[in-house]
Amino acid sequence: MSIWWSLHLRREAASVPLARRLLLGTMETAGVDPDVSYDLSLALSEACANAVEHGGRQDSSTAYRVTAYLDGEKCRIEVTDSGPGFARARSVRPVSEEAEHGRGLCLIEELADHVHIGNKPGRRGAVVSFDKMLKWKKDAPLMAV
Repeated sequence: MSIWWSLHLRREAASVPLARRLLLGTMETAGVDPDVSYDLSLALSEACANAVEHGGRQDSSTAYRVTAYLDGEKCRIEVTDSGPGFARARSVRPVSEEAEHGRGLCLIEELADHVHIGNKPGRRGAVVSFDKMLKWKKDAPLMAV
C-alpha cells in the first residue's frame, strides 16, 4: 500500500502549516516513526516557506504545488512554484549564521536523505524535491514487509 497526495496552495503564509499538518497526519496514520515525521515536516515547512516568499510575483495570486508520496520504504516530497527559479545550479554549501537567505535549503539538505534543487524544465519556476527512508512504529499499517 502507498499514499499519494498533491496540494495546490496559494502563496500565503497560512498555507505552510496546512501542508505540514497534512503531512504529519498522513505519517501518523501510516505509522511512521515520529522522529522521521518531524524531520520531513520541518523540511517541508522550509520548502513551502521558500515557495511563498520567492515563488512568483509579489501578490499572492500565484500558487505553488506540494506533492507527497509514501510507500513502504521512503517518503518523497516535491514543492514546485512559478517564480524565477534558481539562477544557477545549487550545491550543498555552508551558510554563515549571519546569512539572511539560504539557511532553509541547507536545512532541507541536512534533514533529508536525497535532495534535488533546480528549475522546472523548459518553464519558469523552482523545484525542491527530497526524500527520506522511513522508519516505522511497531505494527504500522503501511510498513514495508
